[in-house]
Amino acid sequence: MAARQVPRRIGANVPVVPFDVEPHDGAEPVVIGGLQTSILWRRSARARRIALRIDPQGGRIVITLPPRGSRKAGLALLRGHEIWVAERLAALPAPVIIADGNEIPIFGRPHRIVHDPSLRGGAIIERAAIRIGGHPEFLARRVRDALHDLALRELSAQARDKAAHVGARPAAIRVKDTRTRWGSCAANGTLMFSWRLIMAPSFVQDYVVAHEAAHLRHMNHGPDFWRLAEMLTPHRVAATSWLAAEGPGLLRIS
Repeated sequence: MAARQVPRRIGANVPVVPFDVEPHDGAEPVVIGGLQTSILWRRSARARRIALRIDPQGGRIVITLPPRGSRKAGLALLRGHEIWVAERLAALPAPVIIADGNEIPIFGRPHRIVHDPSLRGGAIIERAAIRIGGHPEFLARRVRDALHDLALRELSAQARDKAAHVGARPAAIRVKDTRTRWGSCAANGTLMFSWRLIMAPSFVQDYVVAHEAAHLRHMNHGPDFWRLAEMLTPHRVAATSWLAAEGPGLLRIS
């Protein structure tokens, strides 16, 4: 069997969950610091120790266990970091529901969702609104589909342009709904981006795309990689700061 390709991570200090991580018996409810949430147990063949993180999209605690790790040890780690976990859960932005009348950002600018039953076709993105036709029960799905398609077009064009600057060509460009990374570059040259990146400002997109395009030449984070990334974009500091502060809010839109 061929080895699995593990994606790199971008410079926003967001941990990457390896592809061989599998859910372990689903999630279970728990109260941390007076907040009702749940634990999602995962088991990873690659994990060497128990890992604890917060899933900002679902507002859940994720505990990853190594092959022989026990839930008892995982709970002990959680209780030992209960204050840290409670602070981060409390700091999560409020979830935003994709619904008629609500606002979501596109390129960092707020757009009001407008359900227009008379509109034929899927969606029309205007200066400050996104108009959605069809039955109201399909509105959220059509908004997500429209943003996914927009992200694929825009990020693909940006990625090809950045890659051309370094004399490279992506093997493929894909857009997915990832929870733990904004972009990645596989060993075979496939670039992947989160569709939610289309909601971020242009300078953030520019940095993430440039970062991954630089991996087409350097599959590491060594000095040569950073020199190339800095040549491709001037936005590293501003973009990583923006993602650290505002990225969790994008993950809370559903």
